[in-house]
Amino acid sequence: MIQITPSAQSYFRRLLEQQDVAYAGIRLSALRAGTPSADARLEFCEATDLDGDEWAIECEGFTLYVDAASVPYFDDGEIDFQTTVGGGQVSIRAPRIKGGPAGEGSLASRVQQVLDGEINPQLAAHGGRVSLEEVTAEGGVVLRFGGGCHGCGMVDVTLRQGIETTLRQRIPEITAVIDATDHASGRNPYYQRQA
Repeated sequence: MIQITPSAQSYFRRLLEQQDVAYAGIRLSALRAGTPSADARLEFCEATDLDGDEWAIECEGFTLYVDAASVPYFDDGEIDFQTTVGGGQVSIRAPRIKGGPAGEGSLASRVQQVLDGEINPQLAAHGGRVSLEEVTAEGGVVLRFGGGCHGCGMVDVTLRQGIETTLRQRIPEITAVIDATDHASGRNPYYQRQA
């Protein structure tokens, strides 16, 4: 789990003491986790702001609540505070927040995590998307394309050089990546197929 340095704990404790509201603590969550644009958010939280499934890390004088869905992304991380000429700077080191090996769970849930976090945000730039149809007993991943990818003339390149490469890097036990889309029925492809 994430570590909070003594200087960061001291800084947060001072901030909480200066507030007019009696906050329950500070909440940490991951934004757009698993994508290149991932970021971390720290915010004061009241007891009514908490869902009840957060991980609570007891610090000296306050509690840091880590959003349950964000916990894997902050593993091996650190929150620090460095004093600077202008005051100070909080830094959050979270080596897993932008991606890396897919998290835990079934093969289907890990494939879905990579599709949602890495692949679909890139396909969306061309108005496309891909969804998981099934995972076979042999470890094959069956996908269906939609939007601008449905009927696109470049879908084979996207599948083999982009999606399959990324999925196999993140989840090595995948044995095959199969396109189940009827591309002849695509109505608005990003690139028209050559006749």
